[in-house]
Amino acid sequence: MPQYSKSRDPMERLAILEGRLDRLERSGREVDEVPFYPTNSRVMVYDDTSTSFSTTWETIISPRTALLSLGLVFIGDYVSPNYTGGLWQVVVNDTTVIGSGSVPASLTYVLPTVTLDLSPYRNAPDLKIQIQTKRTAGATTGGKFGGGGSIGSAPRFARQL
Repeated sequence: MPQYSKSRDPMERLAILEGRLDRLERSGREVDEVPFYPTNSRVMVYDDTSTSFSTTWETIISPRTALLSLGLVFIGDYVSPNYTGGLWQVVVNDTTVIGSGSVPASLTYVLPTVTLDLSPYRNAPDLKIQIQTKRTAGATTGGKFGGGGSIGSAPRFARQL
C-alpha cells in the first residue's frame, strides 16, 4: 500500500528553519583546527644546540576565540651507546614562552599539552606560534645524518576553543 507524506505548511517549514538557525547561532563554532607547518625538511633537531632553541614547527593564526589548546609529542633518539635528550618550548610572537619542558634521554615519548589564553591578543591581526626544541645530551656523531642523535617533535592537535 503506498504511503503519502503530508506536505508541510510553508509557515511550519519556516518555523522549523528558524529553530535550526537559532540553535546554530547559540552553539557557534566550538572547535577550530589550527595547522602547523615544519620549518625544515626533517623536522628534527640534530645539532648539539645546547645554547639555543631551534624552531621545528610554526604557524600564524588570527586569534578569534578565547583559547588555543595544543597537544604535542617529543621523543629523543638512540645512537649507540648514547641516548639523546633535550628541552622543548612553545613561543608566541618570537618572545613569549607559554610552555616548556624536557625530553628525557631514554627513547620515551613525552605528550605535553599547552593552553594559551588568547584574550590579550584578540585585537592583533596575526599571532605567530612556534614549537622549538634543543638537544642537551646525546651522541654528537653518527646517526642517520651524521650529527648524532636527534629530537623528534610534532603537534598532535591544535585547536582554537
